[in-house]
Amino acid sequence: GARGGQVPLAGSRLCLYEDGTELTESYFRALPPQTELVLLGPGDSWPGCTSDIERFLAAFSSQRDAVVEAARQLLSGERAPKRQKLLADLIHNLSENILAEERGDDEKWFEGLESRFKNKSSYMRYSCESRIRSYMKEVSSFITNVHPTARETYKGIIDLMAEKLKSVKYNGCYFDRREKEEEARLCTPEGWFSCQGPFDRDECPSKHSINPYSNRESRILFSTWNLDHIIEKKRAVVPELAEAVKTRGGREVNWEYFYRLLFTVENLKLVHIACHKKTNHNLSCDKAKIYRKGKQNHKIS
Repeated sequence: GARGGQVPLAGSRLCLYEDGTELTESYFRALPPQTELVLLGPGDSWPGCTSDIERFLAAFSSQRDAVVEAARQLLSGERAPKRQKLLADLIHNLSENILAEERGDDEKWFEGLESRFKNKSSYMRYSCESRIRSYMKEVSSFITNVHPTARETYKGIIDLMAEKLKSVKYNGCYFDRREKEEEARLCTPEGWFSCQGPFDRDECPSKHSINPYSNRESRILFSTWNLDHIIEKKRAVVPELAEAVKTRGGREVNWEYFYRLLFTVENLKLVHIACHKKTNHNLSCDKAKIYRKGKQNHKIS
């Protein structure tokens, strides 16, 4: 209300701090004690406490250390689990060391990792390479399911794929913020990754994002994110490759098409684990791309 007995200016209004509801005299008299109010001058408006969130977010960049310290003090005396979680998450997200790259600049980040990793990007590259190598192993081990007469050709394709993967360092650039291949990299130069949404959506409805370069906990959480094959690896791509080899006749299998589907972001989406749908995608390879065009008759059969 008015301070020091002063009567508010003509045209002033009182509203609830919480949601901006304007008060009538009867509503004002019925309010419980300690209700927070906002006095508005002529032409002013108050959208509710949510507008304070915008000011709070603005303080993140300019007053980060002060916000962390205030949150720590509040957390030390907080007993309500929900409020504890909010404060702990806030402290976690603001206590980050994104710019640090070398081991000596952020020892905590490297806890639990082998000493051979001297900087963050080298570990992140290795992390991506490991995933891509595991896909290659699946393709190789499928040879036991390939028709015996087609196994030699299938093995030849495996060798070509392995050679190509080796030449591009197993696409470790996808997780490396320092790589220059902009069209391939999945992260920003600062190291942020955004969930690209489930296979059947263009974007993530929850706007999931993570920066595994920021702190150890985020690095570990990022390992639960999936590189999801849109046209599925196990259900579609590998079986269709095996079938193409078996039924090719005199045609040449377009192995580079299958390579792109298996190992590149042409067919890989980075998704938060909650957005990784395990259901059948019901998508198959493009029949027009399975064999090389114009090369069917280059060999005498």
